[in-house]
Amino acid sequence: MEELISSAKDYKDELYKQLARVGKCLSSDKRLEILNLLSHGPKTVEKLAQDTGMNVANVSRHLQVLNDSRLVKFTKKGTYAIYSLADPSVTDFLYSLWRIGENQLSDIDRIKEDFLGHMEGLYTLKMDEVYQKLKGGHVVLIDLRPTEEYEAGHIEGAVSVPMEKLDLYLQELPRDKEIVAYCRGKVCAYSAIAAQKMKEEGFIAYRMEESIYEWQKYLELKH
Repeated sequence: MEELISSAKDYKDELYKQLARVGKCLSSDKRLEILNLLSHGPKTVEKLAQDTGMNVANVSRHLQVLNDSRLVKFTKKGTYAIYSLADPSVTDFLYSLWRIGENQLSDIDRIKEDFLGHMEGLYTLKMDEVYQKLKGGHVVLIDLRPTEEYEAGHIEGAVSVPMEKLDLYLQELPRDKEIVAYCRGKVCAYSAIAAQKMKEEGFIAYRMEESIYEWQKYLELKH
């Protein structure tokens, strides 16, 4: 019996060591950002460097850590390495982590309030409100993410308007409809910035805080 108990302890210790590999690789804010970006579609090292503001060498080092922990995978296309999440469950984990952070860390609410508090008249629609407005044909829903992310997956009926092209697209937006903007979810401020800008231009505009992942989960529960 003592031998079995000792063996059971070894078994438990080895399993915790494996789980710790994941925990250790998630201790970097930049690696969390990379994972979030990859949750919106595959990307090259160069594109990740552009989106995170890091240089290619640093991004490559972070990707190696994530790859060693089996959270990402890559394929080769010519001279480019294209990275993606290793499994959809990684996205589930990221959003679970966010919910824990929101619930337990008051600094998250403070950071959001510090950024959004000065945007006078900014209104955030809940997903159910967006759903009802879309169903009634009362709004134009715009996706502010890069074109390749939109093409990888988007909310049905949304129009692709990458943030850097918003000024140009404002000339084409109908003024007889409400506008709702969304981007990469709660860590992305673009939806707030876009909604504020459109309001200043005379549009009835809102933001949706959630991402396409959260929208899909909402639809699953609804149906």
